[in-house]
Amino acid sequence: TSWIALLLRGALAACHAAPTASASGVALTTGGSYYTQFSLLVEKDRWPTTNYRRGTLVPINTEVVLKAISGKQITVELKGTGQTLVVENVPKHTKETMEQAFDKLFGGKPVELQRFSSAEKAAIREGRVEVGMSRDAVLAAIGHPPAIGTASLDAADWKYWDTRFTTFF
Repeated sequence: TSWIALLLRGALAACHAAPTASASGVALTTGGSYYTQFSLLVEKDRWPTTNYRRGTLVPINTEVVLKAISGKQITVELKGTGQTLVVENVPKHTKETMEQAFDKLFGGKPVELQRFSSAEKAAIREGRVEVGMSRDAVLAAIGHPPAIGTASLDAADWKYWDTRFTTFF
């Protein structure tokens, strides 16, 4: 019976474990609400951190509920629709941990769009970029480029992938 008590104690401790934290220190709580920090394009309820630009639009500031996070993926539910979205980490393309990816994808509050021009806001909401957009507007519209093609946001050009085989700047 002592091994049963030990097993139960371990199970209870796991239930009351502190929430994990993102790379910036944001508490990652299962059941917690977060907001998309840019407009995602999702295929078959999956979004690889490579950030391919194909699929169905999930607009910036979409509220999500965190269902699970591991070293390989994040599972969220889109609030309002109940749709499940699985974010798959591709560290060889992004050079990031899942917690670092979480910080770029989701935030504790919606992105304030009033700082952008009317044209930028329209493009951001549609998940597209246009010539003349500020760098911050591009990040809000389509997110960060994969590190494999853009080592730094200070680079003159940012390389994104439409698909596994086609890119754009």
